[in-house]
Amino acid sequence: MAYLTEKFGPAGGFQSFAGAGEAVAAARVPAIKARSPAARRRRGAGFGTFIYGLPLLGLFFLTWEIAPRLGWLNRIFFPPLSEVLVAWWDLLASGVLVEHIGISLQRAATGFALGVVVAIPLGLLMGRYSLFEKVSDLLVQTLRNTSQFALLPVFILLLGIGEESKVAITFYSSVFFLLVNTISGVKSVDPLLIKAARSMGTSDFDLFRKIILPASIPSIVAGARLGVKSSLFAVIGAEMLAAKSGLGFLIQNSQLMMETADMYAGILTLTVIGLVVNYLLVWFERWATAWKGQSETSLI
Repeated sequence: MAYLTEKFGPAGGFQSFAGAGEAVAAARVPAIKARSPAARRRRGAGFGTFIYGLPLLGLFFLTWEIAPRLGWLNRIFFPPLSEVLVAWWDLLASGVLVEHIGISLQRAATGFALGVVVAIPLGLLMGRYSLFEKVSDLLVQTLRNTSQFALLPVFILLLGIGEESKVAITFYSSVFFLLVNTISGVKSVDPLLIKAARSMGTSDFDLFRKIILPASIPSIVAGARLGVKSSLFAVIGAEMLAAKSGLGFLIQNSQLMMETADMYAGILTLTVIGLVVNYLLVWFERWATAWKGQSETSLI
């Protein structure tokens, strides 16, 4: 928005560019509203949703604690929450849990980062240039609809049971969420903004950098949130099948050794990591789209 404002000059100079001026002026309205008291209250809606959800979550944990003790659930296979927390603390204090967390996060982050590097530029091109999309869409859809877990044996055969196959499966799991959402974000950009920029002689590079990419961020972040979850799921699955470290290995090995408290401790750790990453991406989306006045981002 700032870029177009610089190009068009002050508000009085918009008159010679009627359609472009209307688009830019309309784009400025949400930013003004975002500074209003009502918008500030809406910005706190996400925190309010978190607070409102605590009682139900607390009831879930209370049931988890009580049900095994009353015999509603087999204590051997479903220990009380307090025993799981004790096991979690023991794993944390010994350093075992931290080691497994670090290994899993490194694998997931590497695959996801590679997905970002590939998916966002490719999505920008496919969303902007229809001919490029027509040529590449069939291949993309074919790969996207092939299960990553079905391909895990292929990755292991080609890359071995080391880090490469695990990074490959996390990359494959995340790249298509990012790609599809980037394409959708590019196609949802207001055509008037693009026409206005073109009328000012904006180059393709500046068009992508200053208009298309910023306007696509909400959709890209939505894809990133799905991609991060998929990466975590994929790396856990890969570690359960062919690994000697990581949270997936910890969960699977604990189940085989009938150390169910340790198993649930690993599952809870994975859940907490997913929640933290999700909320960080929600915060990033709100920060990156503050110029649009977007304040009611879903926390899902």
